[in-house]
Amino acid sequence: MRKTVSGVELMTLYQSLADRLQVLIRDQVYPVGSRLPGVRVLAEQQQVSVSTAVNACRELEQRGVLEARPRSGYYVRQPPVVREAPRVTTASRRPRRITGQERVLQILQSVNNPSVVNLGAAVPAPEYMPVATMERMFHSVLREERRRCVGYAFPPGAPELCTQVARRLAGLQCEVSPEDVLITNSCQESVAIALKLTTQPGDTVAIESPTYYGLLQVIDSLGLKALEIPTDPVEGISLEALTLALERWKVSACVVVSNFSNPLGVRLSDARKQALLALLSKHKVPLVEDDIYGDLPLSGPRPRPVKSWDKNGLVYYCSSSSKTLSAGLRVGWLVAPERHREKAQHLQFINTVSVATPSQLVLARYLERGHYDRFLRQLCAEHARGVVRMTERVTQLFPQQTRVSRPAGGFVLWVELPGEVDTTELMEKALEAGVSFAPGSLFSASGKFANCLRLNCAVKWDNRVEQALVTLSRLL
Repeated sequence: MRKTVSGVELMTLYQSLADRLQVLIRDQVYPVGSRLPGVRVLAEQQQVSVSTAVNACRELEQRGVLEARPRSGYYVRQPPVVREAPRVTTASRRPRRITGQERVLQILQSVNNPSVVNLGAAVPAPEYMPVATMERMFHSVLREERRRCVGYAFPPGAPELCTQVARRLAGLQCEVSPEDVLITNSCQESVAIALKLTTQPGDTVAIESPTYYGLLQVIDSLGLKALEIPTDPVEGISLEALTLALERWKVSACVVVSNFSNPLGVRLSDARKQALLALLSKHKVPLVEDDIYGDLPLSGPRPRPVKSWDKNGLVYYCSSSSKTLSAGLRVGWLVAPERHREKAQHLQFINTVSVATPSQLVLARYLERGHYDRFLRQLCAEHARGVVRMTERVTQLFPQQTRVSRPAGGFVLWVELPGEVDTTELMEKALEAGVSFAPGSLFSASGKFANCLRLNCAVKWDNRVEQALVTLSRLL
């Protein structure tokens, strides 16, 4: 408990210092291009520890206010031109079947094509992953646990991994025991199992709009209908529109990415999370919470999931390691209410029998040895720089009326183009030119957002990426 309390105090202190420094930068005490005092001098001036000064500078680097120059220090960056955020669409008139998802696989396949620059699929480049550490973990697991590695780890999964997941959720104030955790092959499989537990074919599911196209495909595969709820790029899903939808339609489940939604990158505030839970509780509608991006804030602490306020077993919590450690591990998890624990395990067994044992043991060992939190600090800083860099280039290269999201976390950018641009047609031309992106219509059950696109910022930034963005801007 002491570590947690002191951690919170330290976090508050460095964020407070970062805020004070940002005011000094705004007031031209430190003008654009100037170098901040070294961290030891800064710590002495501000009467804080050196570690607090370092964390404050890193925080400002993540905000795009400072840039770190090797062996030189921190310098004040030129503020980027701020574009307007994308507009909020109108609510759906009725639940509907999913359409227009035929091109998803084409985008995903481009990831494995070395001649195509991947700005489409939300798959981090290998440079963002702890490849060397994971390799060592695999070697040690295969050497020390060879008998287990050649067998099945039947549902609910490897006990040590269930324990590690439960411990991390406990740190987020969730009342979860290892027995509550089911290991799955992905967050998407977790969501699919949760929907099977809460719906029947023909039922209606309330979703954010825009939303991740993988969710739309799951809904379609289960014979469900989607009810699109307008989602603000700053505040998140419209609780007002959701209230009206729940009063008008029979909704069997609601799926929300509570932290850093895909594609908008918006984080629901704690107050809105609690209001969402209260609203769904009132109407007895289960919440399937996708928290796959929750560990990736671009600044500040890791936010709590809605699950942390759930006292009545309404929330089905889903996540995975795909966006942080390795998509290739194929390890996710689901925390379902106790009444559905055994059925969830049965559904996972029917789907794939079990999750690969070596992957489960490697992830458990990685979490147990304390590597994860240290790695996340570095990873979040890298993603923050990537998002700032992509935003600046889009602002410079794309038409002046282009609107750009301001993600609070994750590593994707949502771009709304002016005029009558059809990004589905644009994608075909871009692929021919060796550039992939995700057209906006894929993020809607009804083909909305035709003039929008999503860009992956977690790329190895080099001349190929620069040229890809130039090529894309010329095709507009």
